[in-house]
Amino acid sequence: MKRAAAINLTFSLAAILLLAGCSGDTSKNAAAEAPPPAQVEHEGDASIVQVDHAAQFPLATAAEYKAAPQLTATGVVTPDISRTVPVISIASGRVVEIRARLGDTVKKGQLLLRVQSADIAAAYSDYRKAVADELLANTQFERAKGLYDHGAISLNDFQVAQGTENKAKVDVETTAEHLRVLGAPLDHPSGIVDIVAPVAGVITDQQVTNAAGIQGLSSTNPFTISDLTYVWILCDVYENDLSNVRQGDSADVRLNAYPDQVVTGRVSNIGAVLDPNIRTAKVRIEVKNSGKMRPGMFVTATFRGQTKESHASVPASAILHLHDRDWAYLPAGGNKFKRVAIVSGEILPNNMQEVISGLKPGDQVVSNALVLQNTVEQ
Repeated sequence: MKRAAAINLTFSLAAILLLAGCSGDTSKNAAAEAPPPAQVEHEGDASIVQVDHAAQFPLATAAEYKAAPQLTATGVVTPDISRTVPVISIASGRVVEIRARLGDTVKKGQLLLRVQSADIAAAYSDYRKAVADELLANTQFERAKGLYDHGAISLNDFQVAQGTENKAKVDVETTAEHLRVLGAPLDHPSGIVDIVAPVAGVITDQQVTNAAGIQGLSSTNPFTISDLTYVWILCDVYENDLSNVRQGDSADVRLNAYPDQVVTGRVSNIGAVLDPNIRTAKVRIEVKNSGKMRPGMFVTATFRGQTKESHASVPASAILHLHDRDWAYLPAGGNKFKRVAIVSGEILPNNMQEVISGLKPGDQVVSNALVLQNTVEQ
């Protein structure tokens, strides 16, 4: 019995040792077959480029350029309201003839249209009656004066005759003035009234046609005449840019129809009310018309402030236009250059260009950014 127990114990120990050995081999194989741990590689700064010889890319120093701040906005040409005069007809009636058309240039006193009006006939009737009454009153006054001088009538009767004669004169003057206001002459009675231009200018609006009816002093005027010697430019300036526009500032206006011609105007008014939909205010520029500005034309206006600001200026070749942005290369030590974003401005004399932001005077840049960019891409 003791011998059998010893044999069983021996076999149990051997089995345990065998299982432990198998388990250790399995763990070693699993560790050998597992993938190595992942390693993260950090990329360098994409704006840094390295070349073999930095000396082959000459550098230029940004100079200082002082200029007034600028703001560009779109606008439209409109007539100067203070130089716009409506043509009115006091008399009501029917248009029998039109002598001018929309867009015509007219002179002061030029005949524009003729109107057949019953108002003229009524006014002539009142005038002729007033003249007849004044003639009778004057005769009676002269007779009363003679009688009074001889003591045949009282002072009261003489004063009554004198007052009647004075009132008759007033009636004549009033009816005559009525005819003149209607536009009819006193010496040529007629039912036709001539409407003439009150000022010289261009007809910018026409609301009448042949055989049309006209109501005296109605809200609709037959013509509107504008003096286009000076015009207004109305621009829409966004709320965030209003701080860059001040009354009295100068502005350069470029017509879309004539982009190579620039005229200078002055900001005369900044709208007090914003458009609630697009958040813009109307800015008015007064400009002397060179003869090519027509109401309704679209323009681009550049506002220039009164205080100059200091900006950088670099050779135009130092600015690289890429991906709808402007860039410049700055030395970064050794054979490295750093590409920085900038905002370019106007083209200056001697192939220089203004840099509004991104560079400051004294900074060094690669004088030919395109050559460096081509070298990097290769």
